[in-house]
Amino acid sequence: MASPPSPSPVAPPARLVVLVSGSGTNLQALLDAIGDDPAYGAEIVAVGADRDGTGGVERAERAGIPTFVCKVKDHATRGAWDEALAALVAEHRPDLVVSAGFMKIVGPAFLAAFGGRTVNTHPALLPSFPGAHGVRDALAYGVKVTGCTVHFVDDGVDTGPIIAQGVVEVTEEDTPEGEAALHERIKEVERSLLVEAVGRIARDGHRIEGRKVHLGHVGE
Repeated sequence: MASPPSPSPVAPPARLVVLVSGSGTNLQALLDAIGDDPAYGAEIVAVGADRDGTGGVERAERAGIPTFVCKVKDHATRGAWDEALAALVAEHRPDLVVSAGFMKIVGPAFLAAFGGRTVNTHPALLPSFPGAHGVRDALAYGVKVTGCTVHFVDDGVDTGPIIAQGVVEVTEEDTPEGEAALHERIKEVERSLLVEAVGRIARDGHRIEGRKVHLGHVGE
């Protein structure tokens, strides 16, 4: 009688380092997804920030996750800060870095270490309305729909290969004065899109061909 086949080995969860600058709502969405689903496929091994006293770091500390802060002003040049940030992230051996509301542009040293595996979100449908004021710029242009983009980071401003996008309708009530309400609706979609994208990358892998991102095991 033949022996039953051995069970397939279970891959260890992908190691995530999450970078934050603010309240950490995207971080919390990832924490909740990981906590709710044992098969999510990832674990957050560290959270880093570019300033003291962020809500994101406080969330990480409450969850028992190691944290670090790397401030630009503590370094002689922006390049030195970039090298220091890359070194701090590297200490935690991440498979994937998630920029979850991290309001700093990384440079060559960081991209040399983590290019092609750093995920960012943007509150507009790239390539339209890149930069710090995506929601405001979309409203000023008079678009009828906007949304959010999850993309890999490259050496431009919101120019990296797109992983996923979600659409949000712009209503008559969405005026420049009411920008915050539209931004909140975008953030709701952004959180779920980020959680889904990071989970798929963690479980199934990815490859980048030019500007195309393919989710799934490399070689399939």
